[in-house]
Amino acid sequence: PTTTGFLHLGGLRTALYNYIFAKKHQGTFILRVEDTDQNRVVPGAAEGIEDMLDWAGIPPDESPGRGGPAGPYVQSLRLELYRRASAALLDSGAAYRCFCTPQRLELLRREALRSQQTPRYDNRCRHLTPTEVAQKLSQGLDCVIRFRLEKGVEPFQDLVYGWNKHEVAEVEGDPVILKGDGFPTYHLANVVDDHYMGITHVLRGTEWLASTSKHLLLYKAFGWEPPQFGHLPLLLNKDGGKLSKRQGDIFLERFAQDGFLPEALLDIVTNCGSGFTEKQMGRTLEELISQFEVGRITTHSALLDLEALPEFNRVHLTRHIENQELRQRLIRELQGLVELVYGDQQVDPDVLESEYVERVLLLRKGHISLLKNLVSSDYSYLWVRPSVSRQQLQTISAEVDEIGKLVLGLMTRQAAALTVEELNKDLRSLQKQTRETKYSSMMQLLRLVLSGRQHGPSVAEMMVTLGAEEVCGRIHRALSS
Repeated sequence: PTTTGFLHLGGLRTALYNYIFAKKHQGTFILRVEDTDQNRVVPGAAEGIEDMLDWAGIPPDESPGRGGPAGPYVQSLRLELYRRASAALLDSGAAYRCFCTPQRLELLRREALRSQQTPRYDNRCRHLTPTEVAQKLSQGLDCVIRFRLEKGVEPFQDLVYGWNKHEVAEVEGDPVILKGDGFPTYHLANVVDDHYMGITHVLRGTEWLASTSKHLLLYKAFGWEPPQFGHLPLLLNKDGGKLSKRQGDIFLERFAQDGFLPEALLDIVTNCGSGFTEKQMGRTLEELISQFEVGRITTHSALLDLEALPEFNRVHLTRHIENQELRQRLIRELQGLVELVYGDQQVDPDVLESEYVERVLLLRKGHISLLKNLVSSDYSYLWVRPSVSRQQLQTISAEVDEIGKLVLGLMTRQAAALTVEELNKDLRSLQKQTRETKYSSMMQLLRLVLSGRQHGPSVAEMMVTLGAEEVCGRIHRALSS
């Protein structure tokens, strides 16, 4: 990736496919940072990319942060390598110095656009004699190094798109491979680095497919064996448009801040794409690795429906809650959220007890998409006692005291083993002991006593979550208010 900003879903998808391909074949997943366009480098972006890959659970085996045998892994630290490589191409005649000024290149571009043609360099400096080159260098003129594109490229077999070739020399001018500031362009840097790092396979975005023939010409000029290339189709919105970076809503930091699980993101970007036998929500990283086949990646664009992400997250959150080890992490996270959201309302220390928080998680499993749903106003009753008056309750039923006594009696008897199923049966039995209160009115009254709200989980579930002692305390308070 480039260091021009934060890692987004498209970058995550590319990294993920490289990761699962490497793990599937017992290979090494390498993160190499491209920072050759120094004007566009964003400070901290390289570290941010690596942090986000760690967060996503797909850490590289070798990287700027981790190091490795083929380092350094930041291209701006490899400039001497590119300088030597371009010098070798100059010596062999495969490259040449170009002295064209930015002004001349801009005039060429404008003229092409005016003629409704694709802008391209006219290869003017390709024909300079060694004497002319020496003369210009002695005058101190600025220059870049360009690679000579030759006609008659050989076809190559792409891992995704099959046999391909692009006659680059017919559609574009000779490309710059080393800029005047000594920094390489992507074309030179990726070829040199792949060779010296021993890269065997490259999975990258389909926008590089047309440039691959150019890169293969560079490999041929160096006399090197190229890696195998696979180009991943575009990741688009579900309506076929480009993913928008404008709102920052496709950057991984945003999803992490919003409380989405990394597994949900890995799941949705592979589910909307291809490379697997079937679409299946809820796949773990281990399942993605075992089921992945690069030959199953299709060439049509992957349409990403981000509106489905909460449902993907619900599935993975449920799995986390069911796993005892992962559940402990969620308990700590939820305790922190409760203190953050309700701390200024003098939260009773008992509601931060691990046993209570765990009970909340297990009972709401499958009902919530994000952990932070549990600290929304709908669930405030779990953390802060509601304030309900007898007067409010009497508007629902005149038998407030009778219902209160019946439920208090039930809680005393059932305290040892509260279950939602048993309580539902018991509450129906209690309603039959009232004179005129309907079952729906009795539930409305109890819901108000327990939560201060008209909507929410079933009354039986509220009782089980809160526990017998808390339920009795809330009923006593409401009756005496």
